[in-house]
This record gives sequence, C-alpha cells and structure tokens, in this order.
Amino acid sequence: MAGRLMSLISAFLVASAWASVGHGQLADPTRPPAALLAPAPDASAAEAAASGLQSVILRRQGKPAALINGEVVELGGKVGEARLVKIAEDAVVLRGPQGEETLRLTPAAEKKVGAGGTVKKGAPGTDRKEGGR
Repeated sequence: MAGRLMSLISAFLVASAWASVGHGQLADPTRPPAALLAPAPDASAAEAAASGLQSVILRRQGKPAALINGEVVELGGKVGEARLVKIAEDAVVLRGPQGEETLRLTPAAEKKVGAGGTVKKGAPGTDRKEGGR
C-alpha cells in the first residue's frame, strides 16, 4: 500500500512540475520560421517583384491590373523601379533598368489544347484527354 501511495505522489509531483513550465514557453509547431516571415533586408525591388505575382485582374472596363506583393498595380504602373507593361491571363511583364522580366502565376503549368479545340490547364505530366478512352 505504501508503494502505491509513493507512486501516486511521485506521479503528481512530476505532473505539477510539468505544468509549472508554462504554456508560454512552448513553441508553436505550425508557425513558419522567422526567416520566412520577415523579408530579407537586402532584397531589391526587382527580386521582390519576381516572387510576388499573386493575381491578374482583367476588367471589362478600365485598365487591367495585377496583384504584386499585396499591392494592386494597374497597367503602366510601377513596381519598384520597373514598370508594368503587359498583362496576360496568367502572366505579367515588367520592364526596368535590367530589361524585361515575365512573372507567371503558375510557372509549372502549361496550356494543353484538348479535343474540340478547348484549352486545358494542367501541370506537366498530367495531360488529360477528352473523348476517346
């Protein structure tokens, strides 16, 4: 009986010690590393723009625009030192001091023409056929 009581007391002491560590000191395992949360201090505007095309806005009326690095930039607008000179369905072209640069929404995606002339979008190696099996 004394052995069981000592086991319960020691288990309680271990649990109490663990609880006293505090939840504030435990790291969140789902939080991205700090290096990914903060932009690199020496990144140039062209490098930031090269990785920042998020969406293309093709309007019925008015200028088309693109969402680059969280900012809406209309055709002819500037991103850093570069000017937005062309907007397509899946890409934009920036022209700056270092020449033209094409930013794509999904660099690995290719357009495939399916049966009947319809356009299919898919990553390389995922060709889909319509019609015959």
